[in-house]
Amino acid sequence: MEFKHYSVLLAETIEQLHVKPDGIYADGTLGGGGHAYQVCSRLTTGRFYGIDQDDAAIRAATERLASFGDKVTILRNNYCNMRTALAAEGVEKVDGIVLDLGVSSYQLDTEERGFSYRYDAPLDMRMDRRQTLTARDIVNGYSENDLFRIIRDYGEDKFAKNIAKHIVRARADKPIETTYELNEIIRAAIPAKMRQNGHPSKQTFQAIRIECNRELEVLKNSLDDFIEMLNPGGRLCVITFHSLEDRIVKTIFRKNENPCTCPPDFPVCVCGKVSKGRVLTKKAILPSEQEISENSRSKSAKLRVFEAVQIAQARR
Repeated sequence: MEFKHYSVLLAETIEQLHVKPDGIYADGTLGGGGHAYQVCSRLTTGRFYGIDQDDAAIRAATERLASFGDKVTILRNNYCNMRTALAAEGVEKVDGIVLDLGVSSYQLDTEERGFSYRYDAPLDMRMDRRQTLTARDIVNGYSENDLFRIIRDYGEDKFAKNIAKHIVRARADKPIETTYELNEIIRAAIPAKMRQNGHPSKQTFQAIRIECNRELEVLKNSLDDFIEMLNPGGRLCVITFHSLEDRIVKTIFRKNENPCTCPPDFPVCVCGKVSKGRVLTKKAILPSEQEISENSRSKSAKLRVFEAVQIAQARR
């Protein structure tokens, strides 16, 4: 299948990135190269580094960006390793970083990848097919309590406890192998009157995918590093697709803007923690009605932007 991915909030992200022709830019979720192409087309003497852990994305982006020649370096890696991966290329600082945290249309629509509840396929869900842990391992190997925890926390499903119980009961007879088998188990765990509100498997599949790829852990462990990598005036643009990701981005951006830990009644700051910059998006940038009509998967997207600027401490 051709690698397809609609680059969500494309114009808004490029506008916020403020691409300098001689700048150095990185995309930690390269995908099919949609954001990357727009960045590269604005470079003259600048450089671009694209990172993705999906082999199909690497192939697609390499082809799409080939016309930019040696301005582009593509690395197969997890974006949490961006700092060390770029350091190995001789790059310590950059002028902008993009993260688009959405699952690509290619991943969702390629049946054998097992990301979607819409196709009957092996339970896989790995973004990096070199890793050993799959969705099948989680569904068949995690304890009932751990399944409950991830479905509750990552899927925010109020029927998490019952879904976990039904999964454990079903796998006692035989291993759960496919997405459709899991669909039927989830369906049986949810009251009939509640199955009208969207597909009953949506939240559980999200939860298992997040756990399989350590998505929230990777995000939490990366943002501080990315802010440290920015040159003064450099910008970090992050596109999220659900409240769990958005909450992490908001919290870490806010902490880097105002890291002061002094009690509110202190007249001056004595903790010595200095701001790394400022949040440019007090309210997230959302897709336009036109974009949503063209790509319904963009509906939940939010763009938040942090600019690295040395500013005075929050309180003096």
